Amino acid sequence: MQPIYKQNLKEMLKNYETVFIATPVLSEAQMKETAAKYISLIKENGGKVVSEEDWGLKKLAYPIQKKTSGFYHLVEFQAEPEFIEKLETQYRRDERVIRFLTFAMDKDAVAYAEKRRANWAAKKSGAAAEKKETNE
Repeated sequence: MQPIYKQNLKEMLKNYETVFIATPVLSEAQMKETAAKYISLIKENGGKVVSEEDWGLKKLAYPIQKKTSGFYHLVEFQAEPEFIEKLETQYRRDERVIRFLTFAMDKDAVAYAEKRRANWAAKKSGAAAEKKETNE
């Protein structure tokens, strides 16, 4: 029989959102590999990925490590609070990541993120339908 604190493991997972900026010298394949590394790290440590967005190459507001642009990537996930330290240590060790931010989401932030994802999916499906109509 498991201890009580182990039985309610799913309830102990908190919602987090992390955004990292990768160096612009990476190829598209290297960027996907970098994102996959962190997603697998989340899953290997008992986390659950809720959503993932690749925002692509964007101009930075100010130079970071003498670079003026970077690949942005957003991951929403659920994990135990102790895992965040491991994740951020990996970000610091990876020279491909020039900046990152991870924060715990409260219930309002989770609701907003769900609404934003639904709007984004509706726009994406609407754009696909429009494109299909123009091709016919």
